[in-house]
Amino acid sequence: MASDITAPDLTQRPPRSPRVKLGGFVLLPRMLDKGRATLAGKNGEYHYDCPMDKRFLTFVGIDAEAVKEQLAAGKGDGQVVEWIQENGAHAREPWEIEQWSTYHAARTPSDSETRGYFENLIPESCKEREDIAGWFDLLDLDDHVSFGGKA
Repeated sequence: MASDITAPDLTQRPPRSPRVKLGGFVLLPRMLDKGRATLAGKNGEYHYDCPMDKRFLTFVGIDAEAVKEQLAAGKGDGQVVEWIQENGAHAREPWEIEQWSTYHAARTPSDSETRGYFENLIPESCKEREDIAGWFDLLDLDDHVSFGGKA
């Protein structure tokens, strides 16, 4: 990895929330944090190229390893967005990015099997919370609780 790029230490703090946008895309900043941390061996429990990352990668038409190569070359967030826009198999208009991001920010489990899986991921101390309805809610909660926060 390029020495001029600092990777987040995901053993000490979580990656950015999936809600944070970069280039209009939700999930992208979180994926970049995980990619940089993976390259530095500081990813902890976080996985680069996880199913959520794959949703973004499929939408733009970019391979996870290709993104990781850009990170290893020391590209910053803005440079990676430019590279994605120039090299993605699917050129996306701003309105498409906005709709995609809005959908994913509100996405909930889509069937009973997935709902059961989702419910099992919610910490026991949070089972009564009514605000944990979607995937981003669950990720934010898990990040908070994993680093000492109270549910």
